[in-house]
Amino acid sequence: MKSSNEIEVEIESIGFEGISVTRLDGKAILLKGSALPGERVVAVITKDKKNFSEGFIKEIIIKSPNRIEPKCDFFGTCGGCSWQNLEYNEQLRWKKQHIEDAYTRIGKIETLNIEDVLPSNEIYEYRNKMEFSFGSHRWLTPKQINSGEEYIKNFALGMHYPGRYDKIIDIDRCFIQPEIGNQIIYAVRSKAINEGIPAYNYYKNTGFLKNIVLRFSSYQKAVMAILITNPVEKADEESFAKWFVNELPLDFDSIKTTYWAINDRQSSVATGIIQMSNNYDVLQEKILDVVFNISPFSFFQTNSVQLDKFIGKILEIANLSSEMTIWDLYCGCGSITLPAAKQVKKTFGFELNVSAVEDATHNAKINNISNVVFYQADLHSKSTPKLLNSLAKPDVVIVDPPRSGMNENLINHLLKIAPDRIIYVSCNPVTQARDIALLSDTYRVNFVQPVDMFPHTFHVEVITELIKK
Repeated sequence: MKSSNEIEVEIESIGFEGISVTRLDGKAILLKGSALPGERVVAVITKDKKNFSEGFIKEIIIKSPNRIEPKCDFFGTCGGCSWQNLEYNEQLRWKKQHIEDAYTRIGKIETLNIEDVLPSNEIYEYRNKMEFSFGSHRWLTPKQINSGEEYIKNFALGMHYPGRYDKIIDIDRCFIQPEIGNQIIYAVRSKAINEGIPAYNYYKNTGFLKNIVLRFSSYQKAVMAILITNPVEKADEESFAKWFVNELPLDFDSIKTTYWAINDRQSSVATGIIQMSNNYDVLQEKILDVVFNISPFSFFQTNSVQLDKFIGKILEIANLSSEMTIWDLYCGCGSITLPAAKQVKKTFGFELNVSAVEDATHNAKINNISNVVFYQADLHSKSTPKLLNSLAKPDVVIVDPPRSGMNENLINHLLKIAPDRIIYVSCNPVTQARDIALLSDTYRVNFVQPVDMFPHTFHVEVITELIKK
């Protein structure tokens, strides 16, 4: 096939990031454009490689009965909710299919029964943390371009256009955050535009306003708002930051605490050094009767209303008892560790991030949980076995690594320790299946329970029980 050739094909499946997948003459074709399985489309091929081709959807000829109208006007431009055009039960079915494909193709697991994905209690307004970016280069949607209206092009507050840190889609409403978040973003945007406060230019590392982070507590019904900026260059910039910290909460009763942080690096990462706060307070969230303090930049699962179901299922599969010792690897702030500690004799948590370890230790203290010890440790280091070997052998090991999964050093040490069971929790079925394959000489998959924490996206959490052969 030559570049830019048009073809007519039927979509067979959907992959990650809203990619539509089909085959022609035995070759895989990956298409951008959010077409759904069963839809007949006209596609334009832009890259033709030996084993696969790439392109985009030009036209949908026959639509799927599972297609729905997305709520968001920015669907297809913002990459945040790439499955919002797919009926929710079908989203769950395809998430399960992705797990089965990864386990079969990468994990080489021939016989496998995967439970249906546990649905989210809420499919909109479910996120407890949102990160918005300011930008001096606004990306217009096709609808906006064709409207004939004039738009401010040197200021935007919203989401990055996929793959472009310099281009920001100005979003006036996001349906996966609580509505109060949209109101806060509107107020900040209006204030900044009216006062001429410059937005961030990624390539020049200029402009004052960089990010807003909003954190929501379903337990407290409260909001934490964080403004991240470049260093101050003008008096009006400092005045704006002080307005954000001290006066914005006066307009929103639900804002419990505000922060201003500075990040002077050429970066779009939403973090920084705290400069000011209205009260230096934290948010609190509650999981299975355990209260967690959440500081401005600490990690916490993004779907609070689903956490009881998610953590509860992990503990159920772990089948804990009062005489057990457990290890929780990649424990973060202790969201699994602490509820588990209430059911066992002794618990050890391990985490690389120093702040997370501090948060976890503090969370244990405020909940009067004394049978847990947290260690700051690089689990991928060759020296880690010295620490692990000094501790009581675990009856059960819980692992919840980042998307990249575990590494061979840790996997090899787990094989030496050989606990009776490993509960492997993952947000990436591909790397999870890879790691399970490396454990397969000693362990077999006994149970797989997916949980949907991220409606309208391809992401899914997978809880897998591995038992010794």
